[in-house]
Amino acid sequence: MLKDYLYYATVTQLAEKIHCGDLSPVNLTEHLLERIEQLNTTLRAYITVTPERALKEAQEAKDALNEGNLLGPLHGVPYAVKDIFDVKGLPTTAGTNILSDNFPFSDCSAVKRLKRAGMILLGKTYTSQLAADIIGINHNQGTPHNPWAENEHIPGGSSSGSAVAVASGLAPMALGSDTAGSVRTPASLCGTVGLKTTVGRISRNGVYPLCWSLDTVGLLTRSVEDAALIYEVLKGTDSGDVSTFNVPDHSPKYSIKAGIKNLKITFGETILFDDIDPETEKAVRESGEVFHSLGAKVSSMEIPEFAEANSIDWWKIFSSESYYLNRNLIENHSKELDSSVQWMVGGQKTKAVDYFQMLRYQTELKRKLSETLSDVDAIISPTTALPAIPIKTVDSNSEAYEKFKPKYMRNTQLGNFLNLCAVSLPCGFSSKGFPIGLMIYAKPFKEEIALRIAYAYENATNWHNHHPSLFK
Repeated sequence: MLKDYLYYATVTQLAEKIHCGDLSPVNLTEHLLERIEQLNTTLRAYITVTPERALKEAQEAKDALNEGNLLGPLHGVPYAVKDIFDVKGLPTTAGTNILSDNFPFSDCSAVKRLKRAGMILLGKTYTSQLAADIIGINHNQGTPHNPWAENEHIPGGSSSGSAVAVASGLAPMALGSDTAGSVRTPASLCGTVGLKTTVGRISRNGVYPLCWSLDTVGLLTRSVEDAALIYEVLKGTDSGDVSTFNVPDHSPKYSIKAGIKNLKITFGETILFDDIDPETEKAVRESGEVFHSLGAKVSSMEIPEFAEANSIDWWKIFSSESYYLNRNLIENHSKELDSSVQWMVGGQKTKAVDYFQMLRYQTELKRKLSETLSDVDAIISPTTALPAIPIKTVDSNSEAYEKFKPKYMRNTQLGNFLNLCAVSLPCGFSSKGFPIGLMIYAKPFKEEIALRIAYAYENATNWHNHHPSLFK
């Protein structure tokens, strides 16, 4: 059926049909809005749906195409945005009803760029409170339903709604953010592609901040090619975010199909594989055979900087910056905040000398890692230590929550602290039918390498063609 195809088609596939006249942006948007209306009560992907705006933008996209005014490769394709991205006329709640009256005066830079590219906003997606929880549970507004099981499993956070929307056919792509794994973890658990960019690649102007040293804008898509095309539109200098100044430009959409012959790809030993679920490790290790068959030089090496970063209290940076940014909420509305964000309170006690010492330590560790990886193009590892588990396992059980939290964040957060870029994509399924994520790390500002390797793997395997059967 046409509708079934539309729900799980990639951005690239939809754009091709739209631009050749076989598909109307208006009809596509209507089909997706109908599906959202049918399933969102169960899936809880969208906190706000914008049908009037979506249909208006769809008609504008259709009119422009009829006039021969193609705005680019994304023209006419709908998308969703995590509810920490400012959209004029809609509240940016950042996952808490405390901010229900937080109406921005303008769209954030990322939304402005997608709008200029002719894309169509369907609505805003759920997030963990203050975008601060890797498990994805939100007691205040609701927790998105991982679409791979009827009984509720964790979706991963904090870009939980965006991942669920893409995985379940409620949007072909969605914006997310990644400060310690908030794009890659839900991508891994929900079976989508997740791109974590280097700080400075995509403007964070108009995005609710969590930790300015580590915050990045990321993408959740159904294919690596989609991620490259959308990244191409979003990246670049923006006067609203000084981190984007003096960043060398590149165009990965032209290089992702170049193949990976002679690229040096290494399994990151040992910390990234410590305490890994056996099925997860097997699936990730088998990816090495795929890369080898494609001509890459595959090896294994210990990366001491990862182990060192995992052993130090670098959360002094995270907690102190997060507390500073959210101190009004923490001090005046603490009873309304989930326990999963209470770690921010510790930032109040961090001394300035300790904070700056950790920043210097971070800089030195990045330098050392650069030397270690001087002869390496990419690192591969599991995105998370295990697939999704039932929500009841960790919800309202602080001991279990603290036990499982590192399993979903350890491998991802190290890349944020060391400012690497990364792609997570499906590489298998557990015996219970849940997706397993493969993470490809590349050096800072080498997104084209991570995307190129991910594209090669995706096109040599079939994992990305699997979709949840529950909500077809």
